[in-house]
Amino acid sequence: MQSLTEEIQSFSRTRLRKQCTRVTSLSGRRIVETWKGCTVTVVEDPSPPERMLGYVPDTSWDLQVGAVRPYLLLGSQDAANDFATLRKHKVSHILNVAYGVENVFPDLFIYKTVSIQDHPDADLLQHIPDCCDFIRRARSEKGVLLVHCNAGVSRAPAVVIGFLMSCEDHTFDAALSLVQSARPAASPNPGFVEQLKRYKNQLTNGSEH
Repeated sequence: MQSLTEEIQSFSRTRLRKQCTRVTSLSGRRIVETWKGCTVTVVEDPSPPERMLGYVPDTSWDLQVGAVRPYLLLGSQDAANDFATLRKHKVSHILNVAYGVENVFPDLFIYKTVSIQDHPDADLLQHIPDCCDFIRRARSEKGVLLVHCNAGVSRAPAVVIGFLMSCEDHTFDAALSLVQSARPAASPNPGFVEQLKRYKNQLTNGSEH
């Protein structure tokens, strides 16, 4: 019976099996690394993109700003943090309805922060009157207001819909249509949708939340 030392000494690299590792970089580049013994070969993975697993993060900025009204704009955190975009749209007031998002130009714009969590169980309606007051203030001061959350998809559109229903007497469907025409990405979460539909009934009945 061979000793361990003898087995190691008699082992041949030619008996090693060929190994293969596929790596996807953050840029989406797919690399195949193969080796056998001391020989390593690195090539591009010929696999089509649809077979790739995992994901590549979208690092592009969303600077699209939708005009719901000439004085009422809707966008994302990216737009609110980009000074060139704010100047381009003549923004004077910013309503930040995200949670934990900093106001980056406090000396240049008039801000109001109303922290809302993007969760179906979050109480959206309690914030609508406060938000409406700030929107009306911006309009009365002949300003241009940007309403934003993080992605500009759920919270900010929901607040603007609430404003249109409360101050312009729109139905939920009409308000949603206006908002999505201005910002196609707008899609309030299901909980906000149900609250806003109930909100119209409260407004019609003269009750307050």
